[in-house]
Amino acid sequence: MSLPARPQHVRVNLTLLGPLERPALRWLAAHMPGWVNPDLLTGFGFFGTLLVFGGYILTNHSPWFLWLASLGFLINWFGDSLDGTLARYRNIERPKYGFFIDHTVDALDQVLVFVGLGLSPYIHFDIALFALIGYLLLSVMVYIDTIVTGKFQISYAYLGPTEMRFLTIVFNALVFFVGNPEVKLPWISWRPSLYDLGLFVVVVLFFVGFLLYSSLKAAELAKLEPPERKARKG
Repeated sequence: MSLPARPQHVRVNLTLLGPLERPALRWLAAHMPGWVNPDLLTGFGFFGTLLVFGGYILTNHSPWFLWLASLGFLINWFGDSLDGTLARYRNIERPKYGFFIDHTVDALDQVLVFVGLGLSPYIHFDIALFALIGYLLLSVMVYIDTIVTGKFQISYAYLGPTEMRFLTIVFNALVFFVGNPEVKLPWISWRPSLYDLGLFVVVVLFFVGFLLYSSLKAAELAKLEPPERKARKG
């Protein structure tokens, strides 16, 4: 099986926070000291993920560590969002290397974040793992779509990684101030915590989004490449 050559791709990043985020990133890139480079920012973003992971685990001792996890999300946003922006601003892009490093680190980020959530007292571990599976499925779909179509779809329904970080920080604050009460649902015996329920909704959106988008994309590609009819012999 041969794959189409895609030396470059078109980024699609239409998000709710984009009108605020993009100018901020351009300003930050223009004012970064010369000694700061994209690789350093990628490492700094990963350091933020380690804070998220450690912060969630430490919430077993005190809910105040939710703020450490939220700080980690901010640091991760700074490094992960700015590394590519800085490379493009300085015209020092390395498309293959940058794409490989950025998204390899992203995969590790996702594992650490969701496993950290599952090891906290707020989320059941199985729900956290289902969320991780859903997120990784979406990531795989994005990478396959990039190879096949040359379009790197960062956002869906105006939601992207930045919006996910923002919503998680909001949820951290909500749980810190109001606690993590059990939610009674009608017609079923499951009694999830508030954080469990919020993440479960996200899990459903992940899986529905994956199935819906992949089905529509497969139908679209099938029309572009209809099956060949082989001539009958004889």
